[in-house]
Amino acid sequence: MRSLFWRLFLINGLVFTAGTLVLAFAPVTVSATVNPAEIPVLVIGLAIILATNALLVRAGLRRLDAEYLASGALAVAAQEGERQRIARELHDEIGQSLTVALLSLRRVADQAPELREETEIAQQAVRASLEDVRQVARRLRPGVLADLGLRSALRELVDEFSRTSGIDVVRSMPKDLPALGREVELVVYRVAQEALTNVARHSRATSARISVSVEGRRLTLLVADNGHGGDYPEGVGIRGMRERASLVGADISVTANAGGGTDVRLVIPDAVRGA
Repeated sequence: MRSLFWRLFLINGLVFTAGTLVLAFAPVTVSATVNPAEIPVLVIGLAIILATNALLVRAGLRRLDAEYLASGALAVAAQEGERQRIARELHDEIGQSLTVALLSLRRVADQAPELREETEIAQQAVRASLEDVRQVARRLRPGVLADLGLRSALRELVDEFSRTSGIDVVRSMPKDLPALGREVELVVYRVAQEALTNVARHSRATSARISVSVEGRRLTLLVADNGHGGDYPEGVGIRGMRERASLVGADISVTANAGGGTDVRLVIPDAVRGA
């Protein structure tokens, strides 16, 4: 946004400068030739024009930035709403259907003992599918975040990630996190979730660590791994993290370490309420 401002300012500045020169040296001027006494007036006029242009362009870009953040907030809110809808459907419809299928297989096994081995294999498959559905539903709608808070939600996220990926994750979080807004908690959780997903997909890491630290009103989330150290691809996940960070005025960086591994760092300057 800043580079766009300076490009617009430079273009308009060149236009105004050219206009001033034309006014100064064209035949239709106050004097047939430039009067030295008129030069300060022209310079002051040009400075006023440039300053006014800068203020107008900056105000316009500020409104554009506010509209962008507002539209981003609406998009993220819509995304969260869709996540919750899908999670409910998975739990209420697919989960219940799988549960019914599991009970039906048990009845078949009781009524036809000769099919017990086959039905047991089918039951194991259904149980695995049911657990997969529950895990997906939990990832889409982290109920523990609303019920028990950010610290418990991150602990559950890390434990599930370690179980499914086989990657050891070291946690470092304060025992008692200060009061955070719901939107801040959701941004921290989703960024941690996406960062761990990238560790599993792209880093070829064997271990990782996640830390949350609070200093004053500032909260910092760090997700680091010991992988090959290459930058994660700037795909939908990274863009999503950046968009979420912008909603709470946060900065996010994804950097490759010289010694190997990648750090994802989220810094929210004004995260803590009433600090």
